[in-house]
Amino acid sequence: MNATGTRARVRAALTREITEVARRHLAVDGASALSLRAVARELGMASSAVYRYFPSRDELLTALIVEAYDALGTAAEQADAAVAPDDLRARWQAVCRAAREWARAHPHEYALVYGSPVPGYAAPETTIGPAARVGEVLCAIVARGVASGQVEPAGTGSGALHPGLAELMGLPADSALAERAIVAWTGLFGLIGFELFGHLHNVVDDRAAFFTDAVDRLADQIGLPGPGATR
Repeated sequence: MNATGTRARVRAALTREITEVARRHLAVDGASALSLRAVARELGMASSAVYRYFPSRDELLTALIVEAYDALGTAAEQADAAVAPDDLRARWQAVCRAAREWARAHPHEYALVYGSPVPGYAAPETTIGPAARVGEVLCAIVARGVASGQVEPAGTGSGALHPGLAELMGLPADSALAERAIVAWTGLFGLIGFELFGHLHNVVDDRAAFFTDAVDRLADQIGLPGPGATR
């Protein structure tokens, strides 16, 4: 390997190490207290060296946010791919279950992307694509239902959505289906967030059963066929 390739490998390894340490700091101190200097101290590096990889705290936060969204998106996509394409209800359940399992396994990373905004931080456009991955999987399930005749796009929408969004979702522009899909998508993360952030304490005892039932209710609202139904 030439010198350029060696430098690239070293840079990639150090970048991974910096983000791994930063994730540990998230768990202890929270996103708002993330400090490049503190990360550098733990790594035994001069802070100026860390700045060569991440010129600001915000750039490090962005890297962590993108990684979290991508990891969650990958979990959702893999869960979806493991189910027969036309078993829409099973696909929906699998994706929602994967999102919850990922969040429970990575609570601090989930809080970074779906918790309270970090004061002074504005997410750049590079986070938009990764943030949409779970929603895109869910919308693809609904779109498959329309294409296969399993989901009826009945009803007229309110016109509240951004122009062209329904088409980007692969759904009919003149129906309420895109709106119902977005309600279900936000409902999923509301369910996960309420559980993860302690809002179900002394309210729901069997949280797995509650989540499964709620996910099915969201599927019903969209019009996905019942368990195992295909055409």
